[in-house]
Parts: sequence; structure tokens; C-alpha cells
Amino acid sequence: MYPERFSNLPAYAWPRLRALLDVHEPGGDPINMTIGEPQHAFPDFVADVLAKSVGEFNKYPVNEGAPELLAAICGWITRRYSIDVTPDRVMALNGTREGLYNAAMALAPETKKGQKPVVLLPNPFYQVYAIAALSVNADPVLVPATAETGHLPDYASLPDDVLDRTTICYICSPANPQGAVADKAYWADLIRLAEKHDFKIFADECYSEIYRDTPPTGALEAVVDTGCDPERVVVFHSLSKRSNLAGLRSGFVASGPKNIKEMRQLRSYAGAPLPMPLQRVAAAVWNDEDHVVENRRLYAEKFDDADRIFEGVNSYSSPEAGFFLWLPVEDGEAASLKLWREDGVRVLPGAYLSRPIDGVDPGQGYIRVALVAPKEQTRRGLTIIRDRLYT
Repeated sequence: MYPERFSNLPAYAWPRLRALLDVHEPGGDPINMTIGEPQHAFPDFVADVLAKSVGEFNKYPVNEGAPELLAAICGWITRRYSIDVTPDRVMALNGTREGLYNAAMALAPETKKGQKPVVLLPNPFYQVYAIAALSVNADPVLVPATAETGHLPDYASLPDDVLDRTTICYICSPANPQGAVADKAYWADLIRLAEKHDFKIFADECYSEIYRDTPPTGALEAVVDTGCDPERVVVFHSLSKRSNLAGLRSGFVASGPKNIKEMRQLRSYAGAPLPMPLQRVAAAVWNDEDHVVENRRLYAEKFDDADRIFEGVNSYSSPEAGFFLWLPVEDGEAASLKLWREDGVRVLPGAYLSRPIDGVDPGQGYIRVALVAPKEQTRRGLTIIRDRLYT
């Protein structure tokens, strides 16, 4: 006997991709453009900080984050968004996937107005959102995030009876996979909707530091701009994309002090805090911005290459931020298989990041292409994709 809400889940994206592609030999030297695993160099000082603190592996780590780490996070928030946040409003995370899941466990009520609660998700989406919804016994309601909606979900279009049952909505900005950015007006409208129907906003901002020109507006800024209760918004950030440290598993959550207190309470029983040497590294990395500027420059060069390579392709849309291309194709699986079998280019079918609703799958006619490989390899992969799929 197993719980059906988990055992009946569809296969995760990566096992599905392996089943699709790995039964075939690649048609050329493989170029992996699937997973969003940054390959740029992380800061040089990371090794020194780790070496100096390695002796702390024999200590149990501070559950909510060492004071030095929380201070570094608060300092970064102030520099990035020009707002002041105190340490009681942040908690260190063992990767933001942990936070995005456990925040729902800590903050979602069992019922709302005597009914089964609803959790709103964009579609396509980061798959942990759906698992969090199921884990708190809520109905996940998927809302299309398509070109027609600016690749961000239009939650206000939902009927009142659904919104009145809603306890949490997830929003990713910059969006994975489309790279769309929620502007000040979008945040203000979403906050007003959340206040009207009394639900919390979970803002996944893991790609916030990889942008083309203008720094994306953050949900923490929107809290100040709208004057809403800080408990209304729960914000997640990570060092994985910002600092090329996916393996460090370090991020943070910021919200009002009541929300953070509840999350810390759950974590003291069920969490997995970051080891102290890794907390020391994280503090040093949050305190440094030079490597982030360089990282952003390298991605900007790749986006410039993509814009040049796909110039004249009418269906191509250059993303505002993040490091993915969300490319329209006739069939995502067929296109992915063609690229792998003929050229060794590995991309992800868009439908592996989405779910069909009423027979319509907003990811079906797309592939996601990650611009994380070295520049020359990325350029070669993009050229192959253009030639194979768009000429």
C-alpha cells in the first residue's frame, strides 16, 4: 500500500527524457542543453572559505542559519532592493526546493472556509509546486502561462469560488522556463488579489540575478510599494543560478516574522540545515557581487548569440531573464528526439514541465534550451537547432 497522491504521479522530467533519448545513439558529439545546471566558474574564494571552516563539519549546524549568514542575506536584500529586512524575517535553506516544499507544509491550513483548500500553480511550472500542493491535501489548480498571458499566469481570471478556497499561489519570476518577468503592476495586482481572497504568495525568484538589462522587480519590493502585510508574501532565493553553486544547496526564504517562525518550528523537527562550513561559504558569496556581474555578462553574450542565430525566425522570442530559451516547435518530443539522433544536441520537451488541462498542454509545442554550456558549445548547439528545426 502506497499513498496514491504520490505513487500515481507521472514520471519526473529527467527519467522521461532518458527513456526518450538514451535508447538511441547521439548523431554527433553530445551537447547537453537540458538541465539548468550552471557551468560558469563559481567565485575563487569559495575553496579558501571552505578550507578554513572545514573543522566545523564536526558540529551540528544552526537550524535557521548562522547569525553571520542571516546578516549576509539581509545585507544582500538591502543592497539589491533598497529595503531593510531583519534576521527574524529570513531563514537559510538547504536549497530552495526544500523551502518551496516545506513552506507549504508549515503555512498551508488544513481547510479554508470549511472546504478543501486550493493551491494555484503556473503551467508550465517547477514540479515541486505540485508535490507541495498534494502534500498539504490541497487541490492543485494549474493556470496557463502562455504567450497570450505574457508567459505569466492570470490568476485573476479564476472564478471567485476557486480563489476563495485558495491558500497559496506559486509564481516564478523570472519564469522558468519562459524567462518572463513580473513587473510592478503585475505584483501589485497579484497582491491585491491575494488580499481580497486571503491567500499567500510564494514567489520563486531563483533566476532574479540573471537578466538582460534591468534588474527584475522583486516581491519584497512589491510588499513595500503596496504597503501590504509582509506575511502575505513568501520569497525564495538561491545561490545555484546567481553564483553557479548548484551543489552547495544554499538559498533563503524571506517573509514576515510570523511565517518565518512557523517555518523554523517545522524545520527544527523535519528539516535538513546546511552544514556549518557551507553556511560560511554561503555568507561569503552573498557578500560578494563582482562574480555575479561577471556571470551575468557571460549569459548576456550567449543571449546575444541566440538573438543573432535566430534572427529572422518569426516564432523566436528573446527572453527577458533567466538562462533558458523557450522555443516553439510542432511537437516537443519529436523535435528533441530529432536533435539527439541527428546531431547529439540534448534539449528538454516542454511538455515534461507542464500538465494537460482539459486536453490542452501549454508545454506541448515547445522545447526548453538551457544556455549553460561553454560559449562556443552553446553557439554550436543553437546553430544546429536553428538549421534542423527552423530552415
